[in-house]
Amino acid sequence: MLAVNQLEVAFGGRTLFRDANFSVSKEDRVGLAGKNGSGKSTLLQIIAGLQPKQKGTITIPSDYTMGYLRQELGGQSDLSVIDEAKKAFEHVQQMEQEILKLEEYIATEQNTHTDEYMDKLSRFSELHEKFAMLGGNEMDMLSSRVLKGLGFNEEDLNRPLAEFSGGWKMRVELAKLLLQQPDVLLLDEPTNHLDIESIQWLEGYLSTYSGAIMLVSHDKLFLDTITNRTLEISNGKIEDYRVNYSKYLVLRQERRDNLVSAAKNQEKEIEQLEKNINRFRAKASKASFAQSLMKKLDKIDRIEVDNEDIHAFNFKFNVGRPSGKVVVNGEGITKSFDDNQVIKPLDFYVNRGEKIAFVGKNGMGKTTLASMIGGKLEPTSGGIEIGHFVSTGFFGQEQAKLLNPQKTVLEILDDEARGEIRTKLRDILGSFLFSGEDAEKKVNVLSGGEKSRLALAKLLLEPHNFLILDEPTNHLDLASKAILKDALLNYEGTMVIVSHDRDFLQGLTDKVFEFTPTGVKEYLGDIDFFLDRKKVENFRELERAKVGKAAPAPTAPVEKKPKKEKPKLSYQEQKQRQSELNKVERSIANAEKDVEKFTKEIADLEVKMMDPNAVKSDPDLFGKHSSFKTKLEKAETAWEEGVEKLEEMKKED
Repeated sequence: MLAVNQLEVAFGGRTLFRDANFSVSKEDRVGLAGKNGSGKSTLLQIIAGLQPKQKGTITIPSDYTMGYLRQELGGQSDLSVIDEAKKAFEHVQQMEQEILKLEEYIATEQNTHTDEYMDKLSRFSELHEKFAMLGGNEMDMLSSRVLKGLGFNEEDLNRPLAEFSGGWKMRVELAKLLLQQPDVLLLDEPTNHLDIESIQWLEGYLSTYSGAIMLVSHDKLFLDTITNRTLEISNGKIEDYRVNYSKYLVLRQERRDNLVSAAKNQEKEIEQLEKNINRFRAKASKASFAQSLMKKLDKIDRIEVDNEDIHAFNFKFNVGRPSGKVVVNGEGITKSFDDNQVIKPLDFYVNRGEKIAFVGKNGMGKTTLASMIGGKLEPTSGGIEIGHFVSTGFFGQEQAKLLNPQKTVLEILDDEARGEIRTKLRDILGSFLFSGEDAEKKVNVLSGGEKSRLALAKLLLEPHNFLILDEPTNHLDLASKAILKDALLNYEGTMVIVSHDRDFLQGLTDKVFEFTPTGVKEYLGDIDFFLDRKKVENFRELERAKVGKAAPAPTAPVEKKPKKEKPKLSYQEQKQRQSELNKVERSIANAEKDVEKFTKEIADLEVKMMDPNAVKSDPDLFGKHSSFKTKLEKAETAWEEGVEKLEEMKKED
């Protein structure tokens, strides 16, 4: 499907790839790996035809389509959310206009025996079949389904896209790409602006995608779920591993160990050659021999080992003076924005040394509560009391705006550093993806992601005994996340973390606040305990579950109690329950019959619509066809709703 041969790309005297060769077939789900700046995004852009290459070829069959999701947005749109998403069907909409014109001609033309009439009838039939195949009859339904899967509510669909933030606009761009269903799907950080529920939906969608996928992501679980192959960019070369990301890490370490061993042996060989050259060069009788050794030395293909093992670098947060026993006490807290009550009445407290994770869907109030605890927002009602000797370090996206724009990256850290840590500032910056000359850049030229990483690095050096971290891993690569997690595991203070990254949270917290539409529920234990309680297999599946009964707001630490058996239903209740199940099953069976019936009616009508005499004798054929299409959609919806309801009822049993 896609073949890359002898690819070479260089920027500013630095070679990103040389002699890169690989191919991607329809069944491939390829994850791109490599440290930050290695060229992962650049490779996607080159394949998409958006970046030039110095050498090599990229071969794609002429009849294949390519779809590319970039990290940055293009222009603005004045359309509604759903109308912007339906741009994915522009070619189908143009086809629809031609079909309508042909339909009008066929229905009104009196002379049905001309070549022109037959040509247009043939064209109508061809377009009609292609229109249906491309989902033309279901544009609204498909657009709505994908948008809702990516987190939009029904009421959002007709709102102007301009009202939404950049993250939500990126979701619409992703929706358009998925609706286009290109043969090759190129995704650059597709989960960056998604919450857990939307990521889980996207995983399900991509797992059954019919085309090839190449993606860049810093989400390890997402990579493991989607990919079956990993291309690593390292030292200007591309290494091919026919496994997902986790298995790639194991194979890569084995390969790296072998390379290190081979490089050491080669270094000894080179050292011996150089000694012999120096020994024989001065002797006239051995000059030719020395020349021979020099040629041999020049021909050696040096083994390169990418020196990126930053996991060896460890540092600790500066805790400072210990706080009092109670760090935060909240009573009767609520928070509303206009008519939207984000935080419902809530009592809670945080004790010294606790590590708490805030989890749940976007928009449920995680960041809002974190910001109120950190003093960035005031509650609408109730009060939050901060304990004695509490020094709060807060990390959120707005912290990047507080950095001095005229100072360099290194100066920002140097202003905070005290003592021995000053000698490790460049190491700290390197672990947060600022290497070499990046440390000398001024803040005002940094991207939003770079500023966020710098704000997080700065927080490491400040003496705080209470940390509030809102999505700290958003702009970090996998290696940098490991560095940060190691530091937090050794942190001796109190901590609140807002995150949707299970790998990052695992083993890091001892309490979970779950944010739901009905309130906040507290779980005592780590993420694994929380998942066991929620009876889900992984953190993302949590948000697939339907919201059950209202959960009471946390008022005190919850003790682990033995699970109570569900009370048995009485005979009368069992009878009523079975009656309800039978009713739902009957509705599903009736909907199935309707789907079969209307599908057959539509097929029969489409046969008649291809017959000029039938069209002439029954001008209402097209109207009947449209009517049965509507009935079919309603029957399919009734069947889906019935199946969902039946599954929910069986879960309750």
